[in-house]
Amino acid sequence: MHTTGAITPYIDISQLTLYAFWIFFAGLVIYLTLESKREGFPLITSRPGERLKGLLPLPKPKTFILHDGTTRSFPWAEPLEELNMRQTSNFEGAAWEPLGNPMQDGVGPASYAQRADVPELTHEGEHRTVPMRIAEGYSVASDDPDPRGFDVIAGDGKVAGTVSDIWVDRTSCQARWIEVALPDANARRVVVPMELARVVAAARGGRVHVVSVTAEQFTTAPVPANPESITAREEDRIAAYFASGHLYALPSRMEPLI
Repeated sequence: MHTTGAITPYIDISQLTLYAFWIFFAGLVIYLTLESKREGFPLITSRPGERLKGLLPLPKPKTFILHDGTTRSFPWAEPLEELNMRQTSNFEGAAWEPLGNPMQDGVGPASYAQRADVPELTHEGEHRTVPMRIAEGYSVASDDPDPRGFDVIAGDGKVAGTVSDIWVDRTSCQARWIEVALPDANARRVVVPMELARVVAAARGGRVHVVSVTAEQFTTAPVPANPESITAREEDRIAAYFASGHLYALPSRMEPLI
């Protein structure tokens, strides 16, 4: 009888190794499942006020020290959002339809994350994204057109306003937003993501095209509370508003192509 490595006639080292692997793998699955619940859990269902914790309980909170010295513990009881929409059918997974203006209500492609409502900072403690008028040492490259003073043409072909400034990201040293001064009595200024703007230079000036929204929708766009800084939550909300216009700005965009 082959007895090399055998502890008893029925148990040997290879069998113990297999059991140890099973125990380790089960512990790994449990650990990863608990850690994944630090963000995104408990799951929120379509039924108001209902949360799902899953088979395993929530882990003990873990506290992190942020760059500005404040602390944040996870998991945390995130507030339940009430969106202005309804489910088309009474079963989990059914489609939702907006009841009001989806671009303003944050529905579908206009949805955004509830990030911290404070400006992001650089390693030096300064506001990360600011208009160029207060960002010392920043300017437009000589080979690139300077859009300041250009008319902004919306998706309906109308002039929405004039580019009054450029907002730069001090950390990545790039233009992030264009500031548009609207032609109204309140001199409202709207910031548009640079990725959704197309600068067209010409011999007699130039234009900036923002085709995702109409000129009227510029007047209802969310704006930063502070004219010289923008918070992380405002960034997400404003970017979502203008990006969602590719679907919601015009009724024809929401219809099928065929």
